[in-house]
Amino acid sequence: MKLCLCGTSMHIALRTVIFQKVVVIENVPVCSCETCDIQEVLPAIKAEVTDLIRSFGSEPERRTIYFDQTSELAHLLILACDKQQQGRPVQDIVRERVNELLDMMLLARSLNDAEWRKDLERRLRQISQYGNLSSLVS
Repeated sequence: MKLCLCGTSMHIALRTVIFQKVVVIENVPVCSCETCDIQEVLPAIKAEVTDLIRSFGSEPERRTIYFDQTSELAHLLILACDKQQQGRPVQDIVRERVNELLDMMLLARSLNDAEWRKDLERRLRQISQYGNLSSLVS
């Protein structure tokens, strides 16, 4: 759990980020301080958000993007916050997601779909980079 400059524990929430008033990015994990109302993108995914914003160019067109469709951490946070998942250990949710991705990898390989395989490999790498996900959400 991240501490705010004021000393209060910050909580993780999924928020909407609006870039240049035209690009809406839904489900971005953000650290929030209820004491001083400071919000910042979760450090673990800040580079992903920055890369996504850079990809829009200097004059982006109006659109809505769901960050959980590109970021496994955002996707896992949505799963962990789902009411049906309440009480389940975060590690079980992560393990189940890894198994889903590996099953999809087998299918992508059998279909010789190199682009899909590359995306699945990227997602699996993202999960492995987060290390202990429960330390991010507790």
